[in-house]
Amino acid sequence: MGQEDQLTAGSRRRALSRALRAGCDVVVDLSGLSFADSSLMVDLAVLAQRLRVQGQALLLQGAQPQVHRLIELMGVHRLPAVAVTG
Repeated sequence: MGQEDQLTAGSRRRALSRALRAGCDVVVDLSGLSFADSSLMVDLAVLAQRLRVQGQALLLQGAQPQVHRLIELMGVHRLPAVAVTG
């Protein structure tokens, strides 16, 4: 299982930027993620806002319970253009 935190932010942000430029809805598979900190949630929130401006959406799928809890605590699931699935 992987981890996402401030140490992985650079490579994560490059990947999210590429996804944003693709011009379509973005699906983020979180199933292999065992740990995430608030920096990931902030990056996902920024991505969701940018996608919304472009008329697109962000789908977060497969989050482990601890990551799903962080999504809820940070309110990412309530953002417009964000959907969270099992």
